[in-house]
Amino acid sequence: MTPDVKETGADSALPCPVFVIQSSLEKLSKQTGCSVRQVQRWFRRRRNHERPSKLKKFREASWRFTFYLLAFFAGLATLIDKPWFYDMKLMWEHFPKMPLLSCQYWYYMIELGFYLSLVFSVASDVKRKDFKEQIIHHAATIFLLCFSWLVNYIRGGTLIMLVHDASDYLMESAKMFNYAGWRRTCNFIFTLFAAVFIVTRLIILPFWIMHTTWVYPLTLYPPFFGFYFFNGLMIVLLCLHIFWAGLILRMVIKFLPGNDIVEDERSDKDETETEDEDNDRERRERSKNGHVQNGHTPLNNNRSKTD
Repeated sequence: MTPDVKETGADSALPCPVFVIQSSLEKLSKQTGCSVRQVQRWFRRRRNHERPSKLKKFREASWRFTFYLLAFFAGLATLIDKPWFYDMKLMWEHFPKMPLLSCQYWYYMIELGFYLSLVFSVASDVKRKDFKEQIIHHAATIFLLCFSWLVNYIRGGTLIMLVHDASDYLMESAKMFNYAGWRRTCNFIFTLFAAVFIVTRLIILPFWIMHTTWVYPLTLYPPFFGFYFFNGLMIVLLCLHIFWAGLILRMVIKFLPGNDIVEDERSDKDETETEDEDNDRERRERSKNGHVQNGHTPLNNNRSKTD
């Protein structure tokens, strides 16, 4: 009912909305017979009640960590003995008449089932600031899996899935330690995740895999609709990776100078009573020092007349 308001000292010709909210709180205080502090606390607790708890976030991170870890090792077991894992140009050998291996079949089915479940469970999952980007990522991944299956780009599809699974389980484990309060462990794992994410998704994916699916095939076959559609989806994923890399670097920079813990840039923070007490203390200090005008304390003109 009352929006989150941050008191800033920015210059503005408009009146600060804090005074408007304060007057509304005073009216509600008179109507309910409660103090302004109690009314503020009620609204705050209601907002926090609608936000997901740490336990729910921990449960979500736990099951995703379990899947990503198992999926990574499953993909590694699928590709470790394949020649195109070491020389990616061999993924086009005997194309399009390439045999489908049982390990490739199950790897595809598991990954496709997982991403379909994310689409159906999006309403109950923890909402984050990059909600739209997540939906685009899930849709692009599902189309990519289905289309690569139909046109027999299976070798390239397994390589793409392995690259994505290589860093996701590290991110989920960092979240788990974050919610559990293990700060140093969280920071260490998150740093490792950032390094693996950048290497796999911003170096290996565009300069190795995408080069093999986009540039090298033109020397073997004439391009067709599937060629452009497949690589178009790859570009969409790459753009999302660049966007997320920016968020990851922002979080890394935050704790490098000495901050205690990494906060997920995509998550909303819960308001606590300690934060409220700090805000009240700041307001009291402000009232003692005088009103703030345009971000600066007005000068005291009551000088002693000794000049």
